[in-house]
Amino acid sequence: MIFRTTILAAVCAALATLATAEPRAWQGEWPDTNFNKTTVDAWSEILSGGPPKDGIPALDNPGFIPAARETRIGAREPVITVEVRGAEPRAYPIRYLTWHEIVNDTVAGVPIAVTFCPLCNSGITFDRRTRHGVLSFGVSGKLRNSDMVMYDRQTESWWQQALGEAIVGDLTGTVLDTLPTWMESWAQFKERNPQGLVMKEPSWSRDYGRNPYRNYDSSKQPFLYNGEMPPHGIPPLMRVVRVGDRAWPMSRFDTQQKISEAGVTLTWSKGQASALDASRIDQGREVGTIRVRDASGRDLPHDMLFAFAFHAFWPDGRWMLGQ
Repeated sequence: MIFRTTILAAVCAALATLATAEPRAWQGEWPDTNFNKTTVDAWSEILSGGPPKDGIPALDNPGFIPAARETRIGAREPVITVEVRGAEPRAYPIRYLTWHEIVNDTVAGVPIAVTFCPLCNSGITFDRRTRHGVLSFGVSGKLRNSDMVMYDRQTESWWQQALGEAIVGDLTGTVLDTLPTWMESWAQFKERNPQGLVMKEPSWSRDYGRNPYRNYDSSKQPFLYNGEMPPHGIPPLMRVVRVGDRAWPMSRFDTQQKISEAGVTLTWSKGQASALDASRIDQGREVGTIRVRDASGRDLPHDMLFAFAFHAFWPDGRWMLGQ
């Protein structure tokens, strides 16, 4: 989704989808999806983001190189760090996920899906094992509440990325386990993991390192979102740290670097650029890195998404305002 150059086309596609938001309009592209099973209240909630099915190509079994050999990634560029016992830590650069959104990989025998939705800033890593077998995921080209709708290639069920839950198809109601991974800067990853690995640049023809969503996280209105705005006067595109159904607004870290509440400790450190600000990711404004740990110091699954998305998917969630 090229935010600046295709916004008009995407809006037109969304309007067309609203006019024909029903399974019959999608059946040709999705003949194997069971539209009789869904948790979606109204089909009009699902919009076209512009690209068709697989128009944003997910990656499978990527190659890796030692972190010490990587020279193209800027020090402040964000990566998603995956640490699985029995394997060297791996970095999945946002410069690649911006253009591919899903990476299907296997680490120490664990099949995972590393995902990033630029429109929600949601970066989550899932375990691909389910009671229905091991799944692999692609990008449907659809959005719901501006969040990526994934699909599994085995049943072509549709999955909400922010929730890790199947919302349409045979697997409706199935929820993926989330791994405790996090976003940090490339420099932070390398400093902690000098023997770590980083995903190789994909062979696709893309301008990796460019941000096609320039100034998006400074916008007042989310893209293709018509839902309620967050409460408490929180700007819709402010980042929040979500742990379960709780959200900590990033504004709380303006005056402190460590917060311990509700059985978790959140720490902020300087050094990570926004991937959704400047035209080149490494030149983005400072947003910092958040780590989330339990009382024993273990990393916890969490997400760093925009406030509007938290409110859309957790309307009864708890806002941790520190008051």
